[in-house]
Amino acid sequence: MSKNDRYVVKHPDGWAVKAGGAERASSIHTTQKEAEAAAKQVVGNLGGGEVRIQGQDSKWRDSDTVAPGNDPNPPKDKKH
Repeated sequence: MSKNDRYVVKHPDGWAVKAGGAERASSIHTTQKEAEAAAKQVVGNLGGGEVRIQGQDSKWRDSDTVAPGNDPNPPKDKKH
């Protein structure tokens, strides 16, 4: 886990962007899509890393490497 990694997680007020190990959210958004975009912007500004997205059921449903991060599965990850 890189210090630049961010997580999009369910929050009582919508969706939150959190850093690994953080108790408080960096930002809170109405929709998951808005939170994902904010997380990718933060990670990009920090020099790249991973954005992991939690689904409604609290299971991790997706992750994306933001450049210049190191994508662990480049041939398989064709979603983004």
